Amino acid sequence: MNQETQMLLGLFLGIAVMIVLVMKTKTHTFIALLLAAVITGLIGGMSPSDAVSAISSGFGNTLASTGIIIGLGVMLGGILEKTGAAERLAYTAIKRIGSGREEWALGVTGWIVSIPVFADSALVIFRPLTKALSRVTGKSVVGLALALACGLQCTHTMVPPTPGPLTAAGMMGVDVGQMILVGAGLSIPILIVSVLYAKWIGKKIYQIPNLDGTYTRMEFKQEYLKKMDQLDAIMDTKNLPGLWPSVAPILVPLLLIFLKTGISLTSIDSGPLYYVISLVGEPVVALAIGTTLAVYGLAGSVTQKEVINIMNESIKDTGIIMLITGAGGALGNVVKVSGIGDVLGEMVVNWPVPAILIPVIIAALMRIALGSATVAITTAASLTAPLLGALALPPVLLAQACCIGAFSFGYFNDSGFWVFNGMFGLTEMKDQLKCKTAVSMIMAGVGVVELLVLNLIL
Repeated sequence: MNQETQMLLGLFLGIAVMIVLVMKTKTHTFIALLLAAVITGLIGGMSPSDAVSAISSGFGNTLASTGIIIGLGVMLGGILEKTGAAERLAYTAIKRIGSGREEWALGVTGWIVSIPVFADSALVIFRPLTKALSRVTGKSVVGLALALACGLQCTHTMVPPTPGPLTAAGMMGVDVGQMILVGAGLSIPILIVSVLYAKWIGKKIYQIPNLDGTYTRMEFKQEYLKKMDQLDAIMDTKNLPGLWPSVAPILVPLLLIFLKTGISLTSIDSGPLYYVISLVGEPVVALAIGTTLAVYGLAGSVTQKEVINIMNESIKDTGIIMLITGAGGALGNVVKVSGIGDVLGEMVVNWPVPAILIPVIIAALMRIALGSATVAITTAASLTAPLLGALALPPVLLAQACCIGAFSFGYFNDSGFWVFNGMFGLTEMKDQLKCKTAVSMIMAGVGVVELLVLNLIL
């Protein structure tokens, strides 16, 4: 058995063992992920010390980018929920857009917000609103959250200045403005189909969040639990905070992050204004500011002890989310450090498939192996760029093909997979696969159809 075959065998065995442990035994997902990383590394040719080192660094690096954001986000969400601010936002949204279109509103919101904001960060920020919309309307929180996640993923994966598509554009020599226009255009059909799927899956996995943080699973109800006239009556009886204090803790962090993205695209790279915006526009700092606004704008009349208790209660359940998220990053890092990802990419370069699909396949295999869409796009672009002349296709299409392939196979080694499941109460593997994994394949499938059509035209 040659080294390349041994590497691929290690990856496949590691993933197979993890799936069996989670589905058929009492082994916790966190432990199963770590065991999968160990098996993948050792069979793939790593020494025990190198495998453990890769697991530790992958775990730490993943939590370095997501742990603080998750912690601040759930504290902010706890204040928004306990003070009634989330309900105020939900009521206002329903009144403005009309009942029945909540999934579309969340999908479009995610599509816009994720251009400058990382998808996982935005999912955390909008979690309280999504849960409140579910409680108020009676719609499944799973369908609502998945629509939001799809909108976030569309632009995060296809539209600069997010790192993946920006890197692909640079490697392919594509103008960033052209990449933005083409990526935004191609993402719209993907968003439409994925939101339709989210609406459908919300009827199959029908659960409503409770105020205590748990979820009630039940059979789908065709009628809303509450009608618009009932909502008006409810609003009249509740002492809810005003709209601006309710929306500021969410809006201000988003605006600060937007500002940081905007200034990075200009020629300004020094001076007091640049440094201030660069600081407050960091997601961690922006969310800290948002949480502070929530504390003093919404919980000003609440005692210090009560506010701290609200935040402590909110953060209790994030420990396991962080552990699983970090373990997923550990598995991805083992695959990266061991060289398995490179083997997968080089394997398909000479496959007899339409030229436009070569970067799609490379990116899809990278996503399977590494879990990170950004890394998948970067790897696919680096392997495809030398083939630009031979493939004889517009570079912008090849760059977007890298992005579309990276949609696929959102599963166990993807930190966003675990953030979504943990945030919205999906504990059974079959439900997890029906949501993030299934919709990732649908999004990639729609994108492939678009690419093939454009390939025929051009």
